[in-house]
Amino acid sequence: MAKIFFGASSDIAVNEPFQRVIARKFTKGALDLLQTGTLSQPILQKKGDDLRIDWGYLYVAAPASAGVAQSIGRNGNPMAGFSSSPSPDSLRGEHLSLNTAISFGQVDQGGTEKFIMLGYDERYSVQYFHQNLRPWWNRDGGATIGQEFEKARRDYREVIVQCGNTNKMIYQDALAAGGEHYARLCVMAYRQSIGAHALVKSPQGELLFLSKECFSNGSINTVDVTYPSAPLFLAYNPDLLKGMLNGIFYFSESGKWTKPFSAHDLGTYPLANGQTYGEDMPVEECGNMILLTGAIAKAEGNAAYAKKHWKTLSTWAAYLSKEGFDPAEQLCTDDFAGHLARNANLSVKAIVALGAYAMLAEMLGERETAARYGAMAKDMATRWPVLADAGTHYALTFNDKGTWSQKYNLVWDKLLGLKLFPKEVYEKEVAWYLTRQNAFGLPLDSRKTYTKSDWITWTATLASRPADFEALTDPIYRFATQTPTRVPLSDWHETLNGSQVGFQARSVVGGYFIKVLDSKWNKQQP
Repeated sequence: MAKIFFGASSDIAVNEPFQRVIARKFTKGALDLLQTGTLSQPILQKKGDDLRIDWGYLYVAAPASAGVAQSIGRNGNPMAGFSSSPSPDSLRGEHLSLNTAISFGQVDQGGTEKFIMLGYDERYSVQYFHQNLRPWWNRDGGATIGQEFEKARRDYREVIVQCGNTNKMIYQDALAAGGEHYARLCVMAYRQSIGAHALVKSPQGELLFLSKECFSNGSINTVDVTYPSAPLFLAYNPDLLKGMLNGIFYFSESGKWTKPFSAHDLGTYPLANGQTYGEDMPVEECGNMILLTGAIAKAEGNAAYAKKHWKTLSTWAAYLSKEGFDPAEQLCTDDFAGHLARNANLSVKAIVALGAYAMLAEMLGERETAARYGAMAKDMATRWPVLADAGTHYALTFNDKGTWSQKYNLVWDKLLGLKLFPKEVYEKEVAWYLTRQNAFGLPLDSRKTYTKSDWITWTATLASRPADFEALTDPIYRFATQTPTRVPLSDWHETLNGSQVGFQARSVVGGYFIKVLDSKWNKQQP
C-alpha cells in the first residue's frame, strides 16, 4: 500500500514571516482545493527587489476521490497530514500548512499515476502607468482560477506530453548547436528565464512581457536585461520579445519619455510607471532596442514591427550616428563595473545597431536611408579596428591599449548577416580569449576576474570552430555544476573559484540560447 503526503506552506503567500494568513479547504466540481493568502491583501502596494508577493492566493488542488484527503494545519508537523482526525475548514494564523495525502492503494509492477496541482491567483500582476493589470490568463477579468484548474485537470495528459516535447526540443536544438554541456546549460536556463517575467495585456491592447531584475535592483522591463534575455524568445516565440519591447516604445511614443534615446526601464517591480534607475545609458539602450527590432525582423522575415515604430527607431539611430562610435563616459549594461569613456565594446554595439537600422530601412523600401546608414556603419566598422587595436587583441577602451574585454556585441554582426567587421576581427579576439580563461570561465575584461556567463556564450558564438565554442562554454557548465554558492542560476560569478559574485534567478540566462539562434538562422552544425 502506498500513500504520499504533499505539504505547501502559507509562507509562499507572504512577504514577511510574521504576516497573518487565512487558509481554507473546499470542493469545487471535480476538485478538492486548499487556499491560503494574507488577511491584509496589500495589492501592488510595495515595490523593490528582495520582496515576495503578499497578495492573491496560493492553491493546492487534487481530483476529488476517496483516495484524497486534504487538511489545514500548523507548519512543523508534516505527518499530521496522514491523520484521520478532522481538520477545520478554515484557519487563521502564521506559518500554516496546506496538507494533501493521496492513497495509491496496492501498486503493481506496472505502476500507477496521480497528480496534484499548484496555482497562484495574484489577481493583479503589475501596475502599468498607474493602471493595475490582471495576469494574461485573466486579462479581460472574466476567468476564474477554478476554471483554470478544471481545464488543467481535464487536459493533464495532453499538457504533460506537450511539456515533454518542449523539453526534448530544447535539449536537441542545443545539443545540435553546441554539444552536450551546452545543451545541459540551456535546459537549466530556459524555465528560469521565462519565469522572471509577468505576462499581461496593456491598456492599448498589446502584449507585455515584463522582466524583473531579480537580485539586481528590482527594476521592471530593463532594456539591458531584455537584450541578453532575447535569444531564447527569438528562437522560439518572437511575440514574447515584442512584449518585452512594447512598453519601452510606448513610454517614448506616448510623450511620457522625451529624451532622444531609449529609457533604461519602466520602473521598479511591480510598478511600471516610468524609469526609476538613477542614470541613463543612452548608447546602450538605443543600440539594444534597434538591434532587437532588427532581430525580430530577421526572425519573422519582415519589418512590420519596425514599421510600426519607425519614427522612434529613426530618432534613436540619429542619436547613435552622432554619439555611438566613440562613446563619452557613461554606463553600459555592465554597470556594476563602473563608468567608461571610449568603450570599444559599446562602440561595436552602436555600429552593428546602425547596420541593423540600415537593414530594416532596406526591408521597408527606404532605399536612401538604407544606403546612408549602411555606408555610415561600414565606415565606422573600418575605423574601429584601427582605434581599438592592441596588437594581439582589441582593447577595452580606445585610449588604453593595455586592456582587453569580451566583444560580445559583435555577435549581431554575425547573426544578422551584416558583414560589417572583417573575419580577422573575430579570429583575433577568439584566439586571445582562449589564452585568458580561468577554471570557471573567461573574465568579462581585464579589470577583474569575475565574469558574466551570458556574455561568454555570446562571445563564444563568434568562434568559427566548434572546438573553440566548447572550450569557451564548458567552464560555464563547470561553474553551474560545481559552484559552492547554491542559488538559482547566477549569471555573475568569479572565474577563479566559481563562487557567486551577485545576481541570481535572472531572465538573462535566456542569452545562453544565442548559439541555438545562430544555428537556426545560419544553419550551422558543429
